Amino acid sequence: MANRSSQDHSSTSLSEPVSQARNWRNALVLMRIPFSIFLMPVFWFALSNSQDFELWNALWVFIIIHVFLYPASNGYNSYFDRDEESIGGLEKPPTVTNELFLLVILFDVLAVFGGCFISPLFAAMIFAYTLVSKAYSYDKIRLKRFPITSTVVVTSFQGAFTYLTVLVGIGVEIDGTHLAFAAVSTLLIAGSYPLTQIYQHKEDSERGDQTLSLMLGVRGTFIFSAVLFALGFISMQTLYMLENRIMDLITVVAATAPIGAYFVRWMWLSWKDEAHVNFRNTMNMNAISSLALSAAFIAVLLMHLYLA
Repeated sequence: MANRSSQDHSSTSLSEPVSQARNWRNALVLMRIPFSIFLMPVFWFALSNSQDFELWNALWVFIIIHVFLYPASNGYNSYFDRDEESIGGLEKPPTVTNELFLLVILFDVLAVFGGCFISPLFAAMIFAYTLVSKAYSYDKIRLKRFPITSTVVVTSFQGAFTYLTVLVGIGVEIDGTHLAFAAVSTLLIAGSYPLTQIYQHKEDSERGDQTLSLMLGVRGTFIFSAVLFALGFISMQTLYMLENRIMDLITVVAATAPIGAYFVRWMWLSWKDEAHVNFRNTMNMNAISSLALSAAFIAVLLMHLYLA
């Protein structure tokens, strides 16, 4: 009996570090760092409309926003939602543990602390973003319960606010043209935002969250996104023409054509059979949209840097 008790104690002692390691690994997975790729276009959009900035400074801004800030927001959302179904970037999310909350705090601190090395204003804007992202998920506030308010807040902060934050980070003076392009970024985010919710109607309604996509329904979500995408692209192309940036206009139109093609096909299939409204098709839409837009804005940026 003594030997068996000793063996059980030894087995428990060995399993604890393994369990903790698994919890930390799962917490890092729930931070969904690769998912930040879906929000990259705003960063490249800001750079493509800017002049005379340091590339290394831009790289540091990119790391702060996409490696620390966005993942912290993702992790905090997962901590309070405790999703059991698919979420953005994860088809089968692991179990939420307290390690996730600690990792979120660490990433938030690193984002704000890193921002201090750029400028006090940049660090303050990063801190403001962390507060808003918490309000979206925090159970005592939970903006996610209010479809219109949450949409306005999320699209404004992921769009125009982030656009302006990037400009502040790279040291570019903000003028009226930048404010107009910042507004365009909000329209583009608003076009994609309800699509990220379209396959989660059942889980959101069971949790009591009234998202915009749930309020609009499947067909309404596609129509809303189509209108906002169209407004965003028309506004962007108008600004390009007003600035006589014809090559930029042609480049963006050519690079983003796959977005429209996939969207129309997905909408058509989903209207005939809502089984097409699923995690995989949603992630495909996000990937095509983000990669095509990023490629377009990177191409415009390279033309400005090396062909101007």
